[in-house]
Amino acid sequence: MRKVLVTGFEPFGGERVNPSWEVVKQLGDLELSGAQIVVRQLPCVFGKAIDTLNAAIDEILPEMVICVGQAGGRVDFSLERVAINVDDARIPDNEGNQPVDETIVAGGPAAYFSSLPIKTIVSGLRESGIPACVSQTAGTYVCNHVMYGLMHRLAQPSCKVVKGGFIHIPYLPEQAAKHPGAPSMSVHTVLNALELTIAIALHTEQDLKIAGGATH
Repeated sequence: MRKVLVTGFEPFGGERVNPSWEVVKQLGDLELSGAQIVVRQLPCVFGKAIDTLNAAIDEILPEMVICVGQAGGRVDFSLERVAINVDDARIPDNEGNQPVDETIVAGGPAAYFSSLPIKTIVSGLRESGIPACVSQTAGTYVCNHVMYGLMHRLAQPSCKVVKGGFIHIPYLPEQAAKHPGAPSMSVHTVLNALELTIAIALHTEQDLKIAGGATH
């Protein structure tokens, strides 16, 4: 049976939970759309996060990899379009590292694009009543770091992973309650969105060519 690796992060930035892991862990060992879902938690630590991801890919040999992270303040389930080759941390990671203007992969491309059918996924989620969008930036923190590391791995000729990408999700309601005015999305909604994302990604060979850009 083909396998899909889905990752979430440990809590960071003073939060007691990370919505990405709270949702992703519920997918562990499920079978969806003819694929076994395998989940792993990544540390919110520069360098170690990519090492942990690569070790999981080596162990599991997945057909597809989807990494998920928290984006407090966002209102949508956000499919990231691009990762850039720079670490520029506004806050330290969970081991106190705070790289500024450092490359992720020396000599690597300036950017990599997601190989998930991001516009088809967004369209499917919206049709199912789930707020979703194409995001034009994954930031410059550990989430972008991991997405770049993933896509760099997929770009290697020896890599057997067919598709990969990154998704940002809002706070959980219990987190937003401590950040007055911040939007949130329930575990149930995000879980439904992830299951639909996996199904669409596994069965879509050509992404839709529809507008998904931004004016700013």
